[in-house]
Amino acid sequence: MNKLSSYSIRDIHKAYRDKSLNPCGIIDQCLDRAKKTKKLNAFITLTPQVAQEQSLRCQKRLQSRNKLNLLEGISVCLKDNFCTKDIRTTCASNMLKNFIPTYNATIYSKLMMAGACLVGKTNLDEFAMGSGTVDSIYGPTRNPWCYNDNWRIPGGSSGGSAVAVSSGSCVVAIGSDTGGSTRNPAALCGIVGLKPTYGLVSRYGLIPLVNSMDVPGVLAKNVDDAAITLNCIAGPDDLDSTTIKSAFKPVLIKDDFDICNLNIGIPKEYHCKDMSIEVIECWQYVTDLLEKLCKISCVSLPHTSVSIAVYSILNQCEVASNMSRYDGLEYGLRTKTNYSTEELYATTRSQGFNNVVRSRIFAGNYFLLRQNYEKYFMKAQKLRRLISDDFKNVFNGDNKVDLLLTPTTLSEAPLYNDFTAKNNRDQCVLQDYCTQPANMAGIPAISIPVKLSKNKMPLSLQLMGPALSEDLLLNVAKKIETLVNFPVLDFNQIINKN
Repeated sequence: MNKLSSYSIRDIHKAYRDKSLNPCGIIDQCLDRAKKTKKLNAFITLTPQVAQEQSLRCQKRLQSRNKLNLLEGISVCLKDNFCTKDIRTTCASNMLKNFIPTYNATIYSKLMMAGACLVGKTNLDEFAMGSGTVDSIYGPTRNPWCYNDNWRIPGGSSGGSAVAVSSGSCVVAIGSDTGGSTRNPAALCGIVGLKPTYGLVSRYGLIPLVNSMDVPGVLAKNVDDAAITLNCIAGPDDLDSTTIKSAFKPVLIKDDFDICNLNIGIPKEYHCKDMSIEVIECWQYVTDLLEKLCKISCVSLPHTSVSIAVYSILNQCEVASNMSRYDGLEYGLRTKTNYSTEELYATTRSQGFNNVVRSRIFAGNYFLLRQNYEKYFMKAQKLRRLISDDFKNVFNGDNKVDLLLTPTTLSEAPLYNDFTAKNNRDQCVLQDYCTQPANMAGIPAISIPVKLSKNKMPLSLQLMGPALSEDLLLNVAKKIETLVNFPVLDFNQIINKN
């Protein structure tokens, strides 16, 4: 059973063809592991009946087909802000605690059509607002790499999805990435986290946080699994007008991919004062490895220093707009009151949202006031364009680079007590420093685990590329993955020490 943690999608696919494994057996093992790692609190809702029914159908299809889909019988998890028909979707909030959608998110429909099996819905920061998976009404999620009572956060807001993959409860998981919410937990949990180009994957059925930056992301044990999953979920969708209309060309990972003609940029602005020595050394380690194989160039992204402030303003403005639908009248929580509609609205939101969500709504509404609109929102939009132009300049300028290599996070996973003792907003600023610029520019990015810190916690790096460069991005990520040979988390340690 422990070997399941190291199985890739292709390993399982081959085992199905050889009949040495079967979908029902694999799904039962994943469900059993989810129960044995319950203390990690990765799941809000386990879906054993759904997974077992889907795996049984897969097993029957496998008996009658010669050609199999790669995702046939593969266990998946969804972050609990993706709608699933007849399965509750809570966003880890009192506001949607009893919400059961009547339709499926496009991404879930595509995975099911490919034969994947849903093990469960995973924990997150309430409405995906956070970088630790500590602000959920179902309690915080634990990082599986930390084996004592003084435990560490898994990152967020897709921490539950990252932990489910890292601990072996599923093979791949889906998260959402608004400012790094897939890459951040992937980095802290020692797995791969992919944020595709904005519009490459449909957002239909993803409960929105920031419409102009939200991207469904993939969390997987390795780059190849991430590529296979992206090939399934990417492409235009008539139900989402923001998807790219051109047909998606599937990513092909090549074992003999040659990077000798590539130029990889190291942006000097990402070397910030809050970055740990170990992360800097990790960054230098991979830079030295790549320098033997391709060209490395120092580049500048001059507006990086203001990016986090711009992101925060625009994030809060769109949050204020998106959260206005939760009014206590149409769906979601509705409090009992004998007073006015305004009071119903106020009491519903005060009981339905936590302090983090309410504070972002307040801030967003302040920025959007008539007297503040030009000063904050419009200025932030103009700066966002300059941040996007910075990336265009390094990818298309006279001394253009093919990809950028940066850290994903500024440190290893923080201790839970240290993280929660500080202001949540300040923590998000630190955790999102390296990741949110990619969301502002709409470009693809991937986090790859590289090595362990002295505390035996994962340290990861990020690659970013121009829009629609997923094929190049994933192939170079695969090259780095092969060079560093990051270790697989031992499932027995999770069971014995948690």
